[in-house]
Amino acid sequence: MKRPTIVDIAREVGVSKAAVSYALNGRGGVSQQTRERILDVAAELGWRASSAARALSSDRAATVGVVLARSPEVLRTEPFFMQVVAGLEKTLSAHGFSLQLALCSDPGTELETYRRWWAERRVDGVLLTDLRVDDPRPALLRELRIPAVFFGTERPMAGIPVLWVDERDIAASAVGHLAELGHRRIGHVQGPEQLRHTARRERELRCAIAEKPGMELIPAQGDYTEAGGVAAAARLLGSAEPPTAIIFDNDVMAVAAVVRAEELGVRVPGELSVLAWDDSMLCRVVRPAITAFSHDVGGAAERAALMLLELIETGVADDARMHARELITRDSTGAAARFS
Repeated sequence: MKRPTIVDIAREVGVSKAAVSYALNGRGGVSQQTRERILDVAAELGWRASSAARALSSDRAATVGVVLARSPEVLRTEPFFMQVVAGLEKTLSAHGFSLQLALCSDPGTELETYRRWWAERRVDGVLLTDLRVDDPRPALLRELRIPAVFFGTERPMAGIPVLWVDERDIAASAVGHLAELGHRRIGHVQGPEQLRHTARRERELRCAIAEKPGMELIPAQGDYTEAGGVAAAARLLGSAEPPTAIIFDNDVMAVAAVVRAEELGVRVPGELSVLAWDDSMLCRVVRPAITAFSHDVGGAAERAALMLLELIETGVADDARMHARELITRDSTGAAARFS
């Protein structure tokens, strides 16, 4: 007879593999009622823990690692990462895990950090963001066999679970909102060019604009910082045919453009509409408040943490999709003031 596994127990009880593992190992993360049901089903199926599994469990660090490979300026000002860290910490602490953070400014240091953490058994798994063009991290993680989850990718990844996002609807919503207001020339201040989602967003915006005759997209490279966002906006507005609306790839750049609108020589929204891909408190408190896409970053981080814990506990975790973003219209977008 086939030896029962935690997958069999999870299927019978109707819970995740991680929940079964927590219950069988006497750890938090499940209610008492669920724990008792899992233990009862495990006994009925004749489940027994393997000696190898017990040894692996006892050798764990109960720690998850995250390397933030962004410039110090971005990390100081962008709310996104603090929301990610808060969501991770909330879930990890509830399951008896701690979070280890490392900051680095170059890919080589990041790769070396993963090697060192794994060699010293300082983490049981890692969570990664910002998939890059020709990114070496997936190959390294597969080589080292580090349990890992990627946060915010576009599509599945061989051997690594992902929390993925489909941004087609976001792009269509942004373009549709601006088109209804009469805008035809749309600027796009992008994030760093080495990040895959930078090219992905431009592609999705171009696809959405292609369905609106007479509209065009004018990209400008940014870097997620205040100075980079203002400089990119200035280049767009200084062109022979400036855009009447600009979509910014993050909240910091959008807020900077609104705050320094007089310096840029425009009134918001009278002469320029501003829309941010990411919503945050910054978008809500600046005046005029900025139209932006609201999404639960902390909740997404919590879900990614649960995926990673399941992978650590069971060796398997399914891909999942981020919840859709909602366009929150505020005072920074208005009717186009001029046309070509």
